[in-house]
Order: sequence, then C-alpha cells, then structure tokens
Amino acid sequence: MATRIRLRPWQHQALEKFNASERVDFLAVATPGAGKTTFALAAATQYLAATKGRRLVVVAPTQHLKTQWADAAARFGLHLDPAWSAREGSLPGDVHGIVTTYQQVATSSAELARLAPGAFVVFDEVHHAGDDRAWGTAITAAFADAGRRLSLSGTPFRSDVTPIPFVSYHLDEAQPDFEYGYGDALADRGVVRPLFFPRIGGFMEWVAPDGATVAATFDDELTREHANQRLRVALSLEGDWMPTVLAQANERLQALRQVHPEAGGLVIAMDQAHATGIADLLRRLGTRAVVAVSDDPDASDRIARFAESSEPWIVAVRMVSEGVDIPRLRIGVFATNTSTELFFRQAMGRLVRWTRGVPRQKAWCFLPDDPRLRSHADSLATQRRHSLARRRRDDDDDRVDEPAFDSPDGGDEADQMSLFAVIGAVAQHEPEAAAGVFADDDDDLDIDGDDDAGVDLELVAPPTPDGKVRNALGSPGTAPEKTARQRRNDLRDSNAALARDLARRANMTHAQVNRELNRLSGVTRISEATESQLQRRLDEAKKWSRSVR
Repeated sequence: MATRIRLRPWQHQALEKFNASERVDFLAVATPGAGKTTFALAAATQYLAATKGRRLVVVAPTQHLKTQWADAAARFGLHLDPAWSAREGSLPGDVHGIVTTYQQVATSSAELARLAPGAFVVFDEVHHAGDDRAWGTAITAAFADAGRRLSLSGTPFRSDVTPIPFVSYHLDEAQPDFEYGYGDALADRGVVRPLFFPRIGGFMEWVAPDGATVAATFDDELTREHANQRLRVALSLEGDWMPTVLAQANERLQALRQVHPEAGGLVIAMDQAHATGIADLLRRLGTRAVVAVSDDPDASDRIARFAESSEPWIVAVRMVSEGVDIPRLRIGVFATNTSTELFFRQAMGRLVRWTRGVPRQKAWCFLPDDPRLRSHADSLATQRRHSLARRRRDDDDDRVDEPAFDSPDGGDEADQMSLFAVIGAVAQHEPEAAAGVFADDDDDLDIDGDDDAGVDLELVAPPTPDGKVRNALGSPGTAPEKTARQRRNDLRDSNAALARDLARRANMTHAQVNRELNRLSGVTRISEATESQLQRRLDEAKKWSRSVR
C-alpha cells in the first residue's frame, strides 16, 4: 500500500543524506516553517517499512505539540499515541509508537528504554534537551539503544552548560549533518515568507531598584542591568509605548485583512498578567484577542481553535513561540523581555510559514529598538537581502552590522524588582519613518512560490508490530476521516459507557464487569488492547447488555 508525497528539494536532499549516513545520530537544522516534520516522518516511514516491528518515538517540547505530531504522522499511515504514560504498560500491537515530551522522558526513562531498542527516535527542537540537566541524562538513559536518532532544530544552537546527548559539537557549537537556513528557504520561493522588522524607538524613564531615577532612549549605552530595565519599561502597560505600537500593528493587520481576510496577529508577552493587559488594550482598539498562557489548562485548545478560525489576534507568553503551526499569522509584536537569539528566531518562525494561494505574503514583526533585538533582526534581514541579491544575481547585500549585546541572565535583578518603578515610556519614530514604517519593504520579494517545485517520493505504509497494515496513506496534505488514535478513543469511551450501564443494571461492581468483559474478549489491559480487540470487547458488552433485563 503506497502513495506519493511531494518533498521540497531541501527535504529530498536531507532525506538522501540521512539515508546515506551510517551513523546512528543525525542532526538536521532547518529554518522554522521549512517543513522539518514532513522530512522527519518521511525518514521514519522508510525506516519502519524496512525494519518491521520496530517502534517510532517522537520527543516534543510541549504537550500541545504531541497531538500535532500524532495528526501529522497519521497522514503518513503512522499511528502514534500522544496520550501514552508509563503506567499503561506495553503498547497495543496496532500502534507504531508514541509522542512524548522531554519532561515526560525525565520521569519515564526506564519505561521508554524498554520501547527503544531498534526504534526510530525523533528529537523535535533538540536544544530543549539542554533546558534541564536531568532531561539530557534521561534521554541518554531512555534512547541509548535506539536504531536511529534524528534530532531537529529550527536554528543553530550552542552548548552553554552541558552538551546535549547525541549531538556533535565543535567549539561548543552544534554541528548539523544538514542545514537549511532562512535565506536558502527564501531563495527557493514558496517555502517561507519575507519578514520585515519595524523597529520602534522610545524615551523611557524609571526608578531603578537602587532608588536612582534613570532616563534613556534605545540609542543610549547602558549597563546590562539598566538595559534590561529599559526594555521592561518600554513594554510596561503603564506607559504609552505599548499602546502606540499595538495601534500601529493593528492598523497594519486590518489593512492586510482587506486582501487576506484570515490574516492574524501574534503578540508575545512577558507573563500572564502582561498578556491579559495587552488583550485589554487590543479590545480598546476595537478588535478581539485570544489569550493563551501556560497556566491555563485550556491553552492548547485555545491555540488550536485560533489556528482554524479567522480571529484577528492571539496573545501568548511562550506557548506559540515554537513549533506551533498557524500559517495565517502575518503580524507580530515582540513584547517580551526574553532577548536571546534562539528564542527570537524561534518566535519569528511563527510568522514566516508559507500559505499556498495567498499572493504577496510579506510578514511584519514590530520590535522595541533594543540593541540586542536590533542585532537579531538585522541578522535575519541580511539573509533576506542576500536571498534577493541571489535572485538578481547581484553582489550587493546592503549589509548593516550592529553591535550585539549579551543576552541578560537576570542575576539578582528579579529579587529587587519590587523596588523598580516605571515613570513613563513614549514611542518615538525618526521623522521619515513616522509616515511609513514599512518603507524598507521590497516588492521584488513578493514572488509566488512554484507549486511544481519538489520531488515526488513513493512511501509504503509500514506494518504495525502486529504485522498488519490497516489503511492506506492519506493524500498529501490531508488526514484520514478518523485517525487510528481517534477510533481507539471512541471505542474506549463506548466500552466505558456500556460497562457503567451494565454494572448498574446487573447489580455488579465496575471492576467485576470489566474483568468479565476482558475475559470474554481476550483483553489483558485496556491500555494494551488493539483496535480490533476493543471492538470485540464492545460487541461482547452489547451482547451481554441485550441479555440483561
């Protein structure tokens, strides 16, 4: 049972290089929005088809991305369980594998080690394995015996403290086996959008934790501590900078929605209270805003609904900064004081995802003109200009070098913030920029992608460990009407409902009913039951229900 999928040229090149490599480990660094998931699942499908009975394990950064990976895998005929937990025992025989998180690996490494021998393991955004020392130790213990390990990242990364397992380094810099940058993706057309950066200056005044009154613009040279405070003041809801920038961003979004009605905007906030305040400011501008913060148990559902809707704005803290696929995002406001280059690049990846059929797909991110953010933006803008120069076969690159500050580490500042007080923050523009923030846009970058570009690849749906192939692959870009995970969940829910009804009508305990149904259907544990076993158990329950008066 086979189907053809179309790989972008870089995905095909990366897949060929991966297959040619004899090493267990492979690191692919590809710009956000380029299609790392498709490349990884194509590689996994080929591996599982050639090594029958092996498992697939995907390790993702967040809970939200677990379901996203499972849904993407279903389009390749791969059945992954994103709800797996260590207490459930063995996997059902009709499941190819699981999606888990780095945090979950840290608590379940022993159980995962039993799944791992010979398995194909994908580490999504592998730099997260360095977020906690215990996480790196855990993935080493869990996946030392894997057959192949494919690490993915949206941007190059360093080992600042402890090297990440299964990654090769040179002078603390991770060494990718394949790299595909933002400039490469722009030059290939139809992969990512050109991204522009309106940088908004300002005059900020505040009382520092030591009691001193400080006033500065973004052009003033300050100590790291005062530079951190200046950025917080600009982003504060107590000044005029934030409302002014939100008004400009909303005006640009409303103009975009005249030609792209589904276009959306993203504001990345500092914390939950900041996010809520920004949403209120947007509402005062006469527009709607969805808030998604990690403390909200419904945040993942809010993000999913926003992605499928035409709502104008979403305000988030970190939940939409990485991995989340919302291609309709065209406007961003960087309103967080997290200023590391890795976070910045991952956040920008939310705005560059290409949408077929939408003309003139520029995107914009409004930034405080902080020197650190200016440096990060100029790095991406230089790649954008280089890609344009490559198209024109010209050597002009208009490079602008800006000093890069070290990212703040916080230090003792957090403990002293109660003494910190905002006096005021006013947005400033250069005279020529006030009337046209978007004057640096280059129309030559708005060139539609080539829908015929790419390489067709025939993939054979791999059998599950029980040796069966139950359904053909879906068409590229579409999901089956119901995935195996959804069908299994439906069957489990139906089994549970009928068991409750039987317990009531037969005057038995739930445990007694469940034991009898398991005996009749040959099921040891519900969590290990295949789809056909769950259906057989449901049939036995219905038969028993008809006999109970």
